[in-house]
Amino acid sequence: MDKLTAIFRSYGPEYLQQHGAKVPPQHRKVIEAILRCRTPESGTTIYRCEHCGEDHVLHLGCGNRHCPICQYRKGRQWLERQLERQMPGAHFMLTFTVPEPLRPFMRSNQRLAYSALFAASSEAMKRLAKDSRFIGGDLPGFFGVLHTWGRQLQYHPHIHYVVTGGAIASGTGQWMPSRNEFYLPVQALSLIVRAKFRERIKKAGRLGEIPSSVWKTDWNVNCQAVGDAEGSLKYLAPYVFRVAISSSRIVSVEKGRVTFSYKKKGSSRPRTREVSALEFLRLFLQHVLPWGFMKVRYYGFLSPGCRMPLAEVRARIQIAHGFAVTVPKVMPEPQPPLSCRQCGKELEGYRLILPPKRKPEKRARTG
Repeated sequence: MDKLTAIFRSYGPEYLQQHGAKVPPQHRKVIEAILRCRTPESGTTIYRCEHCGEDHVLHLGCGNRHCPICQYRKGRQWLERQLERQMPGAHFMLTFTVPEPLRPFMRSNQRLAYSALFAASSEAMKRLAKDSRFIGGDLPGFFGVLHTWGRQLQYHPHIHYVVTGGAIASGTGQWMPSRNEFYLPVQALSLIVRAKFRERIKKAGRLGEIPSSVWKTDWNVNCQAVGDAEGSLKYLAPYVFRVAISSSRIVSVEKGRVTFSYKKKGSSRPRTREVSALEFLRLFLQHVLPWGFMKVRYYGFLSPGCRMPLAEVRARIQIAHGFAVTVPKVMPEPQPPLSCRQCGKELEGYRLILPPKRKPEKRARTG
């Protein structure tokens, strides 16, 4: 059994009992989903071997986006889709991180704050991409992924963006490439994202809840070249649908204590942190997102609403580079078929048992 799942099954009921009504509805839903994942409560598929007649029972996953087992498969599927949509040429990864004094407000007002961070950071990139000193195009293409955790499971909200190196100038339709090792100035991005975030919080009437020091502090923006699209996508894919911590980092679970490994930034030496199992669940659950919140968002010509087909964007990029850049043809890795444990032959689906109906849950809106 997955180690993280085992912790939830061993200590999740105790956590719910101890905290009772204080457990937010979305946290309770995650606990209950992981507890029933790969059990008859999530449904069952029965496979039959046509060669030897052996039946194989496979309980289905819960599908919850915070479940470590279910998210691995979603990550692979996402990567295959994105590789089909990749662009030629250089790519960059930009990361926007909020300052420490702002994080308590964000934790208590997640829907508002996360939406504001997405809007402020994406608008900052679009604004500077228009500047002819940098790119000079008003239709860039990028997508962002929200993460809320640090290496020790602390609350550390930030957004990773993967950006195609350039933008289309809508007036001429020409692809305006960025420099190979430089996309946009991070200091200017820092100032713009801070101002735009402040505007949105002020518009929501919540500005007085944030320490004034937040607006005097430089916001951390990092930009690095990551090579072609395939390399950047494969680098980011494990992070897109990952949960706050993977089972591979859990060293031990003994006598109600959980020990997990981590590495400090800039160091390759592994370290460990030990907490009670209930505290471990609290640390994990603080990264559960609000109901229905989209943690992956697409912008510019990568947006589903863009009228310009991706094939046309690719062609314009190749023309601008004198056809010196191409999109590598990537074949999806074939998934091995399910095989019979008795004779090794391939299994075929035989019967599906649906999960029992559950009472609809009342969804309480969160900040």
